[in-house]
Amino acid sequence: MLVKDFTYHLPQDSIARHPPEKRDDSRLMLLDRSSGSIAEDIFCNLQMYLRPGDLLVMNDTRVIPARLFGRKPTGGRVEIFLLRRLAGTPERWECLLRSSKKFGEGQSILFESGMTAVVLSRCVSENWLVEFTGDEPFNLWLEREGHIPLPPYLQRDDCSDDRERYQTVIAREPGAVAAPTAGLHFTHELLARLALNGIKTVFLTLHTGLGTFQPVRVRHVEEHQIHTERYVISPDTADAVNRTKAAGGRVIAVGTTSARTLEYSAQQSGQVVTGSGEADIFIYPGYRFRVVDALITNFHLPESTLLMLVSALAGRDFVLDAYREAVSRGFRFYSYGDAMFIS
Repeated sequence: MLVKDFTYHLPQDSIARHPPEKRDDSRLMLLDRSSGSIAEDIFCNLQMYLRPGDLLVMNDTRVIPARLFGRKPTGGRVEIFLLRRLAGTPERWECLLRSSKKFGEGQSILFESGMTAVVLSRCVSENWLVEFTGDEPFNLWLEREGHIPLPPYLQRDDCSDDRERYQTVIAREPGAVAAPTAGLHFTHELLARLALNGIKTVFLTLHTGLGTFQPVRVRHVEEHQIHTERYVISPDTADAVNRTKAAGGRVIAVGTTSARTLEYSAQQSGQVVTGSGEADIFIYPGYRFRVVDALITNFHLPESTLLMLVSALAGRDFVLDAYREAVSRGFRFYSYGDAMFIS
């Protein structure tokens, strides 16, 4: 299976560089797999396409302000991109580092607010291990000094609005460096309306990593090595998913992050189990879904693993036809763009 088989043409002006004024004012493309039809509506009308007994599974990860800017003692500017915190240690993080000159072990990075970072060593992944020290709790300092890590395709710096709008309204577990963007369309009011209509919502956590933006650099899909991401599934969520399946209801994943986590959990037994760990499942056409019956998702980059996952659920040709239709109808693409419901 060739990676180039998952490409499509996207004009630059189709990329949404800012969120809509209201979250659920985004447009919603409706893909019906049974009829092969494509229709559209507004996201706030989502309840019209769901039914009592359906279960929404949402990712409650919270994006951390992972971009930091400091200076070397010589004055050279340094950008630090936090990837993941090492458990059971002082404030040590696996990071990406960028500056005009190379780094070495023992290199200090200074911040105007008094925090200091020291480069300890290279990681196996070719990233860097960095330790932070300062006079105040690191998390408080990070929330104040860090920048929201907007996707590179937005081609702009973050602003104050992004601190709210690049988070879902249910975000509560800090650790992601990219938002679970399908969840950005939901409001508390919409979730309340869904609950009144007999549609339940449960949560899991998958801390979306930088790998979600990394291009697939191989020729054949099967040769790609997927990145790992930390996940947690609670007993309540596992029980709700399994009960819904047993009762004949639909499990609707809100976003590819929720879909990957559910399918990773059910790889062996077919049932979702309580647990935590590192998920590394790569879903592309030919995969048989064990848990996910329907998917709410955004429009994804050409030749991306996320587009491959969507194609595995709905069929490559159907999905690419829908993407071409979305371009022609003026839908907005990517993180701050419009949504798709695949039923």
